[in-house]
Amino acid sequence: MVVVSRAPFAKLASYEQRMGWRFKWVSSGGSSFNYDYGVSFTPEEMTARQAFFNYRTQFPGRSEREGHSVFYKGASGALFHTYSCYDRGNEMLANHYHYLDLVPKGRDEDGLGFTMSWVRHHDRYTQGYFVEPAQKREEPKISAGCCCSGESHS
Repeated sequence: MVVVSRAPFAKLASYEQRMGWRFKWVSSGGSSFNYDYGVSFTPEEMTARQAFFNYRTQFPGRSEREGHSVFYKGASGALFHTYSCYDRGNEMLANHYHYLDLVPKGRDEDGLGFTMSWVRHHDRYTQGYFVEPAQKREEPKISAGCCCSGESHS
């Protein structure tokens, strides 16, 4: 498995070390990969509110979106794009939701500033591990050198 993010590799490596992750993580920074696979959108597309996202032309809402793609490397070394999903199609990969959907109150996201505001990096929970209900969602300040919604990785 390989994970791709747009941030420069040095920033990814630092974040990977902080999180204790042990998978192959590469940078697509400086390439058109994210645009080619429909998860990054140009300023012109955002201004026009029209881009190809999730298999149709629509307004993607943000200049950076979530997506998962699968590739297969054949015996000759050729790469084949075999699968992609976007938007709500990614939920099957968010296994925490599957467990929450089994319990009486389900995801219990009513009253939160935005859905999933309860998700934190393991080293970013508040004392007592409570979610702040009044927390408002702020759109991340995304740049080509950014990962993890623009948070500081220091």
